[in-house]
Order: sequence, then C-alpha cells, then structure tokens
Amino acid sequence: MLSVKKLLQLKHQVGVFSVRPDEMVIDALNVMADRNVGAVVVMDGDELVGIFSERDYARKGIRQGRKAKSTPISEVMTPRVFTVSSDMNINDCMRIFTEKRFRHLPVVDDNRVVGVLSIGDIVSAIMQEQLNHIQYLEQYIAGS
Repeated sequence: MLSVKKLLQLKHQVGVFSVRPDEMVIDALNVMADRNVGAVVVMDGDELVGIFSERDYARKGIRQGRKAKSTPISEVMTPRVFTVSSDMNINDCMRIFTEKRFRHLPVVDDNRVVGVLSIGDIVSAIMQEQLNHIQYLEQYIAGS
C-alpha cells in the first residue's frame, strides 16, 4: 500500500500553498486559481489554524452574501482541520475522506505542514496501484 510520504514525492508538489487568517478571501481565491488547487491551508506563522476550500467559499461566502474583497479568511475557513502524517497510507486517507466528507487533507509531520492531498490524488494513486497489479497478474499468467 502506498504511503502518504511516497505519494507526496510522486506528486512533485512544489510547496504548500497557504494564506494568513487576516488575508481577504479574494487573496486565497487568487492563489487557488493561480496554482489550480481547490484548497489552501491557513497558517498563522508556522501554526496550522484552518483550511479554506472552494466549498467554504460557496457555503460561507457567496451563500451568506459575503464579499470576497472584504471578508477575512478567518470568517469563512474551516478551523477544525483533520490532518494525516506521512507515515500513514492512502487507505487511511480514503477512510478519512469518506467518513468526514472532506476533499483535502493537510499532511503534518512534527507539527509542520509538509503537503496537502486531495481526494483526486488518492483516487489516482489507488487507480495506478490497481493498474500495476493487473499488469503484474497479466504478466504472471502469460509466463513472462
């Protein structure tokens, strides 16, 4: 089973995209659009204080009539963040995604955010593992 650490290495993530809690929603949306990601972690210095996703913006921003240019992230972020560590595996992540109905999980080691995984990352990894297994079995059956 693929570990979170290995998946982060395969993902070639170029850093963790973050915003401060006092930044405006528009700043987070710009980071997300520029980096083509669906969520950013909210950091107060080195401390993870929340996560902000497209879903947060839709439910706590747009739906409640808040303006992106004048609403601080702290008002619309999800403050209770579920995280995983790099020694966990992708099945652990999928279980959290399914049970908690999240789409993004920060990876935290030694109280430091080292990456973020999306449900798409996990599904792709599981599909690749299954494809590799199928190819192995086909080669085994064919005797090569």
